[in-house]
Amino acid sequence: MKSLDRLIKAFRRLPGVGPRQAERFALHYLRAPESEVAEFTNALLKMRENVHYCPICFSYSEGAVCEICSDDTRDNTLLCVVEEPKDIEAIEKTRSYNGTYHVLHGSISPIEGRTADSIKIKELIERVQNSPSEIREVIIATNPDTEGETTSLYLADVLRGLVGKITRIGYGMPLGGHIDYIDEMTLAHALKGRTKI
Repeated sequence: MKSLDRLIKAFRRLPGVGPRQAERFALHYLRAPESEVAEFTNALLKMRENVHYCPICFSYSEGAVCEICSDDTRDNTLLCVVEEPKDIEAIEKTRSYNGTYHVLHGSISPIEGRTADSIKIKELIERVQNSPSEIREVIIATNPDTEGETTSLYLADVLRGLVGKITRIGYGMPLGGHIDYIDEMTLAHALKGRTKI
């Protein structure tokens, strides 16, 4: 059945969805009531119609600017740089950060052909230079992998002299973890990022 196969292929394109899961999704919507199918397709169409990049931080927004950028209670002198909009959600769940964000939409990866021009670094520099309130600290919160580290070093280099303080999020030992279960790379980073007590 061509129509069913097309739907299975469409679900397979979703991140983390394997062939069996894609088939289950497709069969679910094949058997679902018409109202549920209509609700699903309508939600997809409305999302595409209404959601866009925030012109300030480049996260997703339905308004002129996103909720965080339009929030007057946020500390505009703190700027956290992340790779993807979903990273903002993870940081916000901690309830320990009240600054603003900048989303790069990727990381530098020469192997995959992503250069500094492929992501929102130029926009970050312009934002730092033209900010109405002086940004006193940029927190680089890219992933602790090769691409994230490359991006972090590049950002630290281009932002040096534009802001008073450039920091990198700490990483290492998980709370409640045991040293003998931690991999060598994580433990090495934890030792490098140790703090005074």
